Amino acid sequence: MVIASPADTPLAPVAATHARQALSVLIASTLAFTVCFMVWMMFGVIGIPIKQTLNLNATEFGLLTATPVLTGSLVRVPLGIWTDRYGGRIVLSLLMAITVPAIWLMSYATQYWHFLVIGLVVGLAGGSFSVGTPYVARWFPRHRQGFAMGVFGAGNSGAAVNKFVAPALVVAFGWTMVPQVYAAIMLGALIVFWLFSHSDPAHRVPSHVKFRDQLRALRDPKVLKYCQYYSIVFGGYVALSLWMVQYYIGEYGLDIRAAALLAACFSLPGGVLRALGGWVSDKYGAHSVTWWVMWVSWVCLFLLSYPQTELTILTANGAKSFHIGLNVYAFTALMFVLGIAWAFGKASVFKYISDDYPHNIGAISGIVGLAGGLGGFVLPILFGALMDLTGVRSSAFMLMYGVVWVSLIWMYWTEVRRTELMGPRSQAFAR
Repeated sequence: MVIASPADTPLAPVAATHARQALSVLIASTLAFTVCFMVWMMFGVIGIPIKQTLNLNATEFGLLTATPVLTGSLVRVPLGIWTDRYGGRIVLSLLMAITVPAIWLMSYATQYWHFLVIGLVVGLAGGSFSVGTPYVARWFPRHRQGFAMGVFGAGNSGAAVNKFVAPALVVAFGWTMVPQVYAAIMLGALIVFWLFSHSDPAHRVPSHVKFRDQLRALRDPKVLKYCQYYSIVFGGYVALSLWMVQYYIGEYGLDIRAAALLAACFSLPGGVLRALGGWVSDKYGAHSVTWWVMWVSWVCLFLLSYPQTELTILTANGAKSFHIGLNVYAFTALMFVLGIAWAFGKASVFKYISDDYPHNIGAISGIVGLAGGLGGFVLPILFGALMDLTGVRSSAFMLMYGVVWVSLIWMYWTEVRRTELMGPRSQAFAR
């Protein structure tokens, strides 16, 4: 009697084909998302020469950089739902195609309102996250979804790519070259994505599921809590990625290339390490990772909040003055740590979603992504308003510090306080 090996069974070729398609989808989607995020963050660099040309104040600059984030956030819920219904391949392809002409037209804008209107269309690229997340996740088994979504989410590193590419183009050719180059890159990414992605009808939600039915998830307190978490780890990441180049220029007197390079020390780990955060979240659980992320954020933001201070005290020998404040190296080191923490946090929040809502990932990720995106829209405007009001640049970190406090308190009362540390239901006993 001959015993067939697993590789000889009829299901083996099907499984192998599915695995190859899943890997292809993951790589193509991550590339597409990286380019979309790079475009989404474009104003973080080209906004600086535009600000000088149009003589904008800090609040107007904040609105300029945040405008693309607004549309990228508002479309996340419908895009997530359309992904459930029609599949991620067609939705993401159409989304990228729509943005190409708008990116090109950006180079011809001359007035403030031109940039705001075109920025609203370019901002659609930011909605790619809520398409790619459910699209990628459904190609993998549940125990690997955290890692898969983390790899895809590493496309956030497009914010760092923007800081390497855009300053070089600005210095060499002027800021108008950046939108033209980015339009060509987006078109190339669209072609690559279409050629190497796949569709699986089994991944689609039945058509009888309605828009308002999926939005009912907002009634769930857990969804609101995840929205709060994500408004920090993603909304804060987006806001600071847009804000840091001009912060370095204003606070430390650097030129645009040096400022962008140091700002990338925050953006790069905040994107690339998301894949590692997904793996850690799969292994240790979403709650444990998120809890530590919030505490690391609290410490970093506390230190970053302290403004440059000249302190004079009277001593027995007369007045003595002291300078208190972070130099550029300490500041960059803290931003680097904060970027790592938020990379892990972005992955852990979506691990919560894949664990709690495995059959409704598209709609829930869209809603949570919307909250994170709105955080990325509101925060730069508030950063600018606080700067105009107080004249203190570190007030941006003071604001973020207060937001982290809200999440820590919320997490303690809803998760940590209810965790049994001893007894038969404790985690230690379970091990």
